[in-house]
Amino acid sequence: MSKLKTVGHPLSPLPAELPPELRGPDWVQANPHRIERELQAALAMPSGGWYVLDASRSIGQEPRRFWVEGRELVAWRAGNELRVAPNACPHMGASLAEGPVRDGRLVCPWHGLELGADKHGAWCPLTAHDDGVLCWVHLQDTDDGKPEADPPTPTPIVSPRPSRFIDSVMKMEADCDPRDVIANRLDPWHGVYYHPHTFKRLKVIGLEGGRLLVRVVYGMTDRLGIEVDATFHCPDPRTITMTIVGGEGTGSVVETHATPLRPGRSAIIEATLATSDRPGFQRAIKAAGIIRPFILKSQRKLWVEDAAYAERRYALRTGVVPAAGRALARPDGAAGSSPRSAPPGERSDEGH
Repeated sequence: MSKLKTVGHPLSPLPAELPPELRGPDWVQANPHRIERELQAALAMPSGGWYVLDASRSIGQEPRRFWVEGRELVAWRAGNELRVAPNACPHMGASLAEGPVRDGRLVCPWHGLELGADKHGAWCPLTAHDDGVLCWVHLQDTDDGKPEADPPTPTPIVSPRPSRFIDSVMKMEADCDPRDVIANRLDPWHGVYYHPHTFKRLKVIGLEGGRLLVRVVYGMTDRLGIEVDATFHCPDPRTITMTIVGGEGTGSVVETHATPLRPGRSAIIEATLATSDRPGFQRAIKAAGIIRPFILKSQRKLWVEDAAYAERRYALRTGVVPAAGRALARPDGAAGSSPRSAPPGERSDEGH
């Protein structure tokens, strides 16, 4: 077999000696007890009450329906302002996502009641936030009169992002809980075995303070790849962020968010923010509309497989077997793929 060649910025030498837990074959290093401890630490972190809905560019003037924590919501824009509210009309329960928007106000498709930024009876808009890449909604669990265990924050808790980037947001659903999505990312050792088309070499070289440090080669061809150092850490209980800290694209981040739709069903929303210090990157930004579909295709290819991992973990953990073949859906939606798509009227990724 020909030797794998790597290109890009040079990396610092590997540590002369790795800690004991990072020695031995990968299956030994991928210690399920340590992964579970890291997962429990992530689940104990505050979220501020924020949940990702979808890509910023995917929510426009037309209303869209979403499910979050078993709640049916509708999202739309009044001008550039993102608004999110309960989807059921307070009059007789019609789906507001099925009606039009008039002057920034939802119009009930059954009887014409108009609803906007103001409360109407028990119907009340929710706090929403658009960070320029993702749209978020804030949910407060105060219906029982008890104080929140997760204190609210004015904005979502996110990891540092690059100042200039090309972004791509992928969304798909899986039969699992958010913890199964996070657990998948806390196990980088599976990369070269489960995704050999993308990862040609991978070595975990550091474990400290809840952060994994990985040296990985992304394959460009079978014999050529780009080698980078990247960290993985959880800024909140439903997010894990990969940040390139050495090599080509230093400063790029991949945020993997898991939003619970209902027990045993989650939306996986992954935002890639790619950056570079190369002189030509500014020209690449101008061509983002051409580049973005290629990033999205790569994201979906990996997550079709990783969703199967998360669903398998959920099945083993709960004894509930997901719908047969769901995790094997083809990303191009070709004939023979299984129905991983979102419900009618909802989009499963950001589009263009």
